[in-house]
Amino acid sequence: MTEYLIAFNGEWVPDLTDGDLRDATVRVRALRAEMKAAGVLIFTGGLDDEAPVFSVDPLDGTPLITDGPYAETKEQLGGILILEARDLEHAVELMSKHPGVRAGPFEIRPAADLCGMVQESERRRGKT
Repeated sequence: MTEYLIAFNGEWVPDLTDGDLRDATVRVRALRAEMKAAGVLIFTGGLDDEAPVFSVDPLDGTPLITDGPYAETKEQLGGILILEARDLEHAVELMSKHPGVRAGPFEIRPAADLCGMVQESERRRGKT
């Protein structure tokens, strides 16, 4: 099974009435419970627009920590899900059930497994 990162843009979410928001919340919770029971949901979460944001940037080999989202981006990330699916078709099938797809697209990307690269680097540096 492959892990997939699903990202959505917070700007795509339309203004919802309180009733619409309650209805969507019920449907999202049901889908989340279904995915959890099936063993495919690894993580899901939204981003808090009010929370402080920090960036870590290497400066002369020393991390420089600054406040604010300074990454160049055309869109604002609204939240993410990480799923474990058999293949891309399965990931698309799972996400097609999400109520949010009515508001805008969800980006689905396979995650790269970097464990082998990290282990090889540690081996070369004599850490394993």
